[in-house]
Amino acid sequence: MAKQKEKSQDEPFEQLFSELEATVAKLEAGDLSLDESLALFQRGMELSKKCGALLDHAELRIKELVPQANGEIDAEEFEAGE
Repeated sequence: MAKQKEKSQDEPFEQLFSELEATVAKLEAGDLSLDESLALFQRGMELSKKCGALLDHAELRIKELVPQANGEIDAEEFEAGE
């Protein structure tokens, strides 16, 4: 189980998002059994949480370049909504 957890942490956002899109498309097609639909829905929720966590982590890493009075540029934490 630990290996599966490590593997999922190494998966890039694009790969996870692509799988999420494919999962949603299969669910929207509507030609699945109830059990298949529930399994895909559960997988879609897991993928959505992973993608959200990766996006949150990326947002924390974003810095805003701010010019200072002395002409230098400093990197400060970016705050959305400003």
